[in-house]
Amino acid sequence: MHFAQLPTVDAATVPSDGLLLDVREDDEWAAGHAEGALHLPMSELVARFGELTEAAADDRRVHVVCRVGGRSAQVAQYLLAQGIDAVNVDGGMLAWEAAGRPLVADSGDQAFVL
Repeated sequence: MHFAQLPTVDAATVPSDGLLLDVREDDEWAAGHAEGALHLPMSELVARFGELTEAAADDRRVHVVCRVGGRSAQVAQYLLAQGIDAVNVDGGMLAWEAAGRPLVADSGDQAFVL
């Protein structure tokens, strides 16, 4: 699958107050995620779509992230088709971590990207 028109952003340039949508599974999220991110696993996105549209009210740009960028690319493509301003975070949470962006874990332990 190739997304020629899919807008992407570098993990280092996502605004700290930007809307970050994490589409990874629960175990990945629990191990480490960006504080304040909205967690909607890709498998639940359609069922929980209202949570996203509420968070993205006022045409906020949605920065979609997964582990490396594959799942988030599919989700960003879907959101764009729904008329939502969405961009894929290039390199996913691995790039986020590599860029030194903060991570938190549900357990309070040292956060990491699973």
